Order: sequence, then C-alpha cells, then structure tokens
Amino acid sequence: MKQDKKYKNIAKERIIILFDQADGIFKKDSKLSDKYISLARRISMKARIRIPKELKRKFCKHCYSYLKPGINCRVRTKDKKVVYYCINCKKYMKFPITKH
Repeated sequence: MKQDKKYKNIAKERIIILFDQADGIFKKDSKLSDKYISLARRISMKARIRIPKELKRKFCKHCYSYLKPGINCRVRTKDKKVVYYCINCKKYMKFPITKH
C-alpha cells in the first residue's frame, strides 16, 4: 500500500517533468515534444493516475501532439466553453469555463 502510493507520486512527478521538457524543446523540435507527451501518457496509464487538470489542455486528445496556442493550436471561447482547435489533426476539443 505504502509502496504503491510512493510509485504513483514518482510517476506524477515524472509526468510534470516531461511536460516541462516538452515545453522547453518545442521550438527546436516539435516531434520530440510530441514524443515526451506520449511517454507521459504511457506513464500515467501504467501507474493508473490521471494527468493533472492544468496539463490536460496542453496536448491534443486526438493526435496526442503538444499544443502551443498561436503556433499549432487555435483557442477560442464559445457558449461558455473554451474551444481548442488542433492545426495538426484539424479536430476540436471543448472544455467548460468554470469558476474558481
């Protein structure tokens, strides 16, 4: 039980590190940043943990590429939702606007 929690904490930290690395390397090599995202997804599935909410919007749910608004992603608001349009796969993702 204690070992399992420790394993999940390490996995969560690794996911956060991979997203940071994907953000840093995006300008130089976007394919490598996509690979970091796929690795982070595999870690989260293996450890059976969720990717943190603030990181979920940083990758496309369809093609799993790292999204950078203004470069390969278009962000709009419509009907109390934030709409992300991935330019790579030309699909939409909608997230509700919530109060904090």
